[in-house]
Formats: sequence, C-alpha cells, structure tokens
Amino acid sequence: MRIARFSIDGNVAFGAVEGDKPDELVVDIIKGSPYADFELSGVKVPLSKVRLLAPVIGHKIVAFGRNYAAHAKELGHEVPDAPFAFFKPATSMIGSGDAIQYPSFSEDLHHEAELAVVIGRMCREVPRERVKDVIFGYTCANDVTARDVQKREKQWARAKGFDTSCPLGPWVETELDPSDLTIQCTVNGQQRQLGRTSEMVHSIEDLVVNISEAMTLLPGDVILTGTPEGVGPLNVGDEVAVTIEGIGTLTNKVIKRG
Repeated sequence: MRIARFSIDGNVAFGAVEGDKPDELVVDIIKGSPYADFELSGVKVPLSKVRLLAPVIGHKIVAFGRNYAAHAKELGHEVPDAPFAFFKPATSMIGSGDAIQYPSFSEDLHHEAELAVVIGRMCREVPRERVKDVIFGYTCANDVTARDVQKREKQWARAKGFDTSCPLGPWVETELDPSDLTIQCTVNGQQRQLGRTSEMVHSIEDLVVNISEAMTLLPGDVILTGTPEGVGPLNVGDEVAVTIEGIGTLTNKVIKRG
C-alpha cells in the first residue's frame, strides 16, 4: 500500500494512493493513524488535486554515511567498520514538489539519492530477527548536502541539517522487499546516480539494530541508508529527481533562498 500525506483546501490528511496510471491516481483518505489500525474512508480525491507533503511527521531523521563503498571512495573516505550515523532535524523535511532552498552559507550544494526506512512502532534494542516488524515502509529521500561546509566543519549539523535539506516522498510504500532495488538520481533529466540497495555495506537490519541500541525509535522516525556513487552539484533552477524501484519518483526544484 502507498501511504501519502497531503493537504487539500487547507486540511492535512493521510491517504492510500490507488491506481496504476499517473494521470488516474486517487487518494483514499485514511480514518485514524496510518501507524495503527485504520480504515479507508472511501472518500477519494484525485492526486492531481492535492499537494503532497513529506509523507511522515517524524521526531528525528537518523542518517547513515559512507554506506556504499564506491561513494566513500569518490569522496576520499574509508568505509567504516561499523555504521556511521548522524542526524538531520525534522525541520529539514519537505515533500515531493517542494523547493530545495539553496543555503546562503554554501557555494557547493550536492544531491544524494537514498532509500529511506520509515519506522512504524515505538521500539528499542530491536533484535535482528524483529527488524521487519518495526518497519512501516520505505520512501525516496535526497540527503541534500552543503559539501563545502561539510568539508570545513567537523560537525555536519549545518552541512546536512539546514531547512529543506531532506526531501522525502512521494509516499511510503508499505509492501516492498528493499534488498535489491534500483536507485537513480537525475538532474534536469540527465542521470547522475545509479545504484542498487544490494550494494549497501551495512544492511537495513544492521542500521536498525545499531541505532536502536542507543535510542528509542518512534512511529514516523526516518532512517536514511546511504547513497550510491555519483553525487554532484546542484544549482539554482535545477530539477532533481530521485527514483527508487517499487516506490516512485521524488522531484524537487532548487531555488535561491529568499
């Protein structure tokens, strides 16, 4: 099931996206929380009539770096022996169609296409065999990074945590095997990144076990799983799209921060 979060006529709701053809997609509004038992209302709205939002309301975004060997190499880094985590604040999240605002303190903005894991229940110290039980679903992410700031500051909070630096969407796919999916990033229609989730150094199970050893995960929390090689610059006016097999396409345009 594809679960979207959207606004229509000033109201925000969750809904199940139905249909196969892009111009025939509709959203069936959900009654209740998508993270618990819910019912479909039967009230269906054309997807073209709503504004998609970030598909989750998360408390935190835990991101893992250097989780694809070729990407670590292209930036001149070693592959870490254990998962390497950092945070992006919830205020960095935007949805598909929203604008990425080029930060005024950077001159080298980069795209990073990633598979995002969405947590579905409160959990802590999750054993490997139970990881699938705590996952709500998966969505596309773009870990937008001020690369020049990342290089000169030891702490990545500003480089990766600025407003609009975490596009997510277009929706969460709840029924998906994430073990070997194609991840692609295009800028203005030209391919920049192409990889497969099977190339991850540390698996999704590794990542969930690692971070849940340290902290409680809550419904709607997001885990970013790393990016394949091919990261590169974004400029004002660019349209960047992240497509993941079995999920869909997350599209955002880069604008000057006002």
